[in-house]
Amino acid sequence: MLEEWFFWAYERHQNVLSWYIRPLFLLPFCFFAYRRSLKGIVVVLLLLLSSMFWFPKPTEVDPHVRQFLQMEQDYLLGNWSLAKILMTLLVPGSLAALAYAFWQRSWLYGLLVLNLIAVLKIVWSIYFGGDSGFAVVAPALTGLVLCNAVAAALYLLRKRKRRPRQP
Repeated sequence: MLEEWFFWAYERHQNVLSWYIRPLFLLPFCFFAYRRSLKGIVVVLLLLLSSMFWFPKPTEVDPHVRQFLQMEQDYLLGNWSLAKILMTLLVPGSLAALAYAFWQRSWLYGLLVLNLIAVLKIVWSIYFGGDSGFAVVAPALTGLVLCNAVAAALYLLRKRKRRPRQP
């Protein structure tokens, strides 16, 4: 039953709309970390994890997307070595670092971690997926640009509010 659900979800994950919205979940994730709301963080993580199968299975799938997702399936269902476990632990570890940075209200470190997550996702995708890994680049960079733009705008607004008005 779990294997059946796994493949059902992966069929829907071929819809690249889920690839574009997933990075945007980092915005509310950072917001709730900044507000120090564990409940908010957990809800966002659950939404993030489930978002890969919100969209219907696409009628046509780009061959690079199909090849990349096949590589991900093989990665997840293949043998797990210590190196693979440690590399995979970078995902929750980087999210924990991101939450910690914003929990501590460090915009600089938060943005550094956010950018590092996106860059590492691209590097991992290309390293393990070869040419098919380039299918991840546009969604990852789009999410990164939007997250950076929103974070920069919020930071500037916050900084502007703190400045005393001059006559």
